[in-house]
Amino acid sequence: MPLVDHLGMTVEDLPRSIAQFDPVLTALGFVRTDAAASVSWYADGETELILFPAREADTGPHVHGRVGWQHLAFSVDSRAEVDRLHDIALAAGWTAVRDPQLYPRFNERYYASFLEDDNGIRVEFMHNPPREMTA
Repeated sequence: MPLVDHLGMTVEDLPRSIAQFDPVLTALGFVRTDAAASVSWYADGETELILFPAREADTGPHVHGRVGWQHLAFSVDSRAEVDRLHDIALAAGWTAVRDPQLYPRFNERYYASFLEDDNGIRVEFMHNPPREMTA
């Protein structure tokens, strides 16, 4: 059971956000459930992700670096999977913040990409394999 049960995010245009999130989360193995005023994705053993429509109009997108949301990182099994998910997100209308690359400032194995949706919600796809033990 995950420590965090669910993560709710408010979006300006729910149908547009569904179009951006659904291909990515489906590719990650999540299953979508539509409700009257929200949509959610769940995968066994993972945190449920829920999108809610904004209650106020014209609030504008979140701006990275301001108080609030920073980013959500999805850990995947390979660099190729980072690349694949990055391409899926681009095709779904996400904007690349940083293309897939190594991040030696984290460690020499850390490979990731960063993208933002129309709401300024930022995600990271990352592969960080364990350090190989030497004798």
